[in-house]
Amino acid sequence: MSTDQEVEGLGARLREHRLSSRYTLEAAATRVGLSPAYLSRLETGQRQPSLPVLLGLARAYGTTVAGLLGELPADPDPVVRGGAIEPGRAGGWGYRRAGTPGRAMQALRVHVPTGLQDAVVRVHPGEEWLYVLRGRLRLTLGEQVHLLDEGDSAHFDSLTPHRIAADSSDGVELLFLHTLLQSPGGELCLGGAH
Repeated sequence: MSTDQEVEGLGARLREHRLSSRYTLEAAATRVGLSPAYLSRLETGQRQPSLPVLLGLARAYGTTVAGLLGELPADPDPVVRGGAIEPGRAGGWGYRRAGTPGRAMQALRVHVPTGLQDAVVRVHPGEEWLYVLRGRLRLTLGEQVHLLDEGDSAHFDSLTPHRIAADSSDGVELLFLHTLLQSPGGELCLGGAH
């Protein structure tokens, strides 16, 4: 490639991503199907990778091609407009995103219908904060059962076994915040409804 097609700082970013992924040069090269010598030349800027090589490296390092190229994503719109909660998406629960996707903290507005007892006790990394907007919530944390009314809230470590259920005839509506984005169990809390 000619120098006008080189991406400034790409080699250093490739090396940083490899090191932060805790791969040796040999392990990363093997994972992507390259020779260690070729990957070394990419990291020192002596060679420029093709798009398929960039895709393979991005997958191996858990990032995007844009991230490897040093492109900064546009800031997401911080405003999320209200609207109806869609029923039946997660075991009968309804939800509506109340925060911007892609952030470390996620916010949802959740409706849990009455009569749907959440039989699964959930345990996963992260924190959760619940605020009862309407109705009454039965929150089980470990062996303790808490009844929360409108205006009540709870903040807990998600490694505490927990279960959520409505305890009022019209169900319960919650504002639900969690820090599950980086957790492989991030879908566990609302049955994959994120």
